[in-house]
Amino acid sequence: MKQRNFYVYIMTNRSRTLYTGMTNNLERRVYEHKNHMTPGFTSQYKINQLIYYETTNNVHVAIEREKQIKGWRREKKIALIESINPQWRDLSEG
Repeated sequence: MKQRNFYVYIMTNRSRTLYTGMTNNLERRVYEHKNHMTPGFTSQYKINQLIYYETTNNVHVAIEREKQIKGWRREKKIALIESINPQWRDLSEG
């Protein structure tokens, strides 16, 4: 049986609005965000840059981690992002 991966990710836009989400297909989900395929927050704020993600093979761990990060203050989220991506580069490019 193939191992499934789950991703907790943070995306942003030009004005650095943060969005945290969880998915089992990061490539597809980022594509959906970039092309505004889902109405709502990410379309409204043009959230289109992947700046952080982590992987787990346990869906429950991913759900808990997403909730944990969503509950953090902005400063703590920024510290997490900058711990692996200090320039806030779009990780989905390349």
